[in-house]
Amino acid sequence: MRFDAVIIGGGLAGLLCGLRLQNAGLHCAIVSRGQSALAFSSGSLDLLSVLPDGTPVTDIRTGLERIGTMAPDHPYSLLGVETVLTLAQQTQQLLAECGALMQGNLSRNHSRVTPLGKLRSAWLSPQEVPVAPLTVRRICVAGISGMMDFQPHLAAASLCEYGPEVEVAEIDLPELDVLRDNPTEFRAVTIARLLDDEAHWPRLYQALLPLAQRCDALLMPACFGMEDHRLWEWLNQRLPCSLHLLPTLPPSVPGLRLHRQLQRQFVKSGGTWLPGDEVKRVTLCAGRVSDVWTRHHADIPLRPRFVVLASGSFFSNGLVAERNAIREPVLGLEVRQTATRADWYARDFFAPQPWQQFGVKVDSRLRPQVEGEPLTNVFAVGAVLGGFDPIAQGCGGGVSAVTALFAARHIIALAGGQS
Repeated sequence: MRFDAVIIGGGLAGLLCGLRLQNAGLHCAIVSRGQSALAFSSGSLDLLSVLPDGTPVTDIRTGLERIGTMAPDHPYSLLGVETVLTLAQQTQQLLAECGALMQGNLSRNHSRVTPLGKLRSAWLSPQEVPVAPLTVRRICVAGISGMMDFQPHLAAASLCEYGPEVEVAEIDLPELDVLRDNPTEFRAVTIARLLDDEAHWPRLYQALLPLAQRCDALLMPACFGMEDHRLWEWLNQRLPCSLHLLPTLPPSVPGLRLHRQLQRQFVKSGGTWLPGDEVKRVTLCAGRVSDVWTRHHADIPLRPRFVVLASGSFFSNGLVAERNAIREPVLGLEVRQTATRADWYARDFFAPQPWQQFGVKVDSRLRPQVEGEPLTNVFAVGAVLGGFDPIAQGCGGGVSAVTALFAARHIIALAGGQS
């Protein structure tokens, strides 16, 4: 099977790269091993929230300019400020084309409200997520009776610190009784499968109406909207106050929805989606990958002109920690890491951890290396890259997005696709 590009990994980076290539007229396949890390995210994306020295970033351009001197190996430093901003803008456009309704812009980070009622810096957030400043006077945080993934009292206690009056309430929906017998089933995702049925919308509205009549803003767990925002918009049109949704413990409905929107758009554009498959080996010849062999197509290799490694970090086994070293398991690429295992960790558990910055070594075009030589038709993108800390620096989503589109830009140029 011949493709212009085979993308290894079906998360945010892999899907954005695939969408951009498909839009340029190239034929791509995405090999997706399992559930994306997006399912475990809040659905918000960060571009750059904190500099390596711990300084919070408000103005994104200024932060990018400073990181170039503070962290020369950071993926943003390799790409340059203007390239990062341009590709971030393209990311916003791609997300909008997929139906993902996001709030935020490239001029300044905003602060979104977390499930614990705290404020966290973000670049883009789902439209239903509440953001600062909290200008309303009265807020009601509503939980669902029996739901363990969301603790309204904790959220309310934190929200009080920011000024508004906050009360806690609980709604009871008999329609959910079929899930209550098994606590493991009474989760946001399974609740969403029921509430997304339009037959249950009026009952949810009736349960929320008394609470909405006595407050200026109503916050509840994000437990509906697996496919789109229709129920949230329907409720906001009818309730007498604004309704906002807070992501719950993973798997998260907003994160899952974002992944599904991207995946649907990729398939709609003609891309080949290979779910539940895994790359077992590749054929390397003269610094190029000629064949990609997967578990489900054992005797039929995928033959790409280009390969994009978007396999993620340790969470998705894009990187594997062995006793004395970190390795990249698909291509055997060179990995940025400390010399000894003793240096993998900081003694302070809450300090930035060195292992977070481990990842594949690349050149200025994001081409990875084997034995010191770059692979000429392979690009590495997203969390598999080294040189940045997605947690401490708040840049995981942004790195995934802009490096994916940067690789796509090079492939389009080399393949002669549409710009």
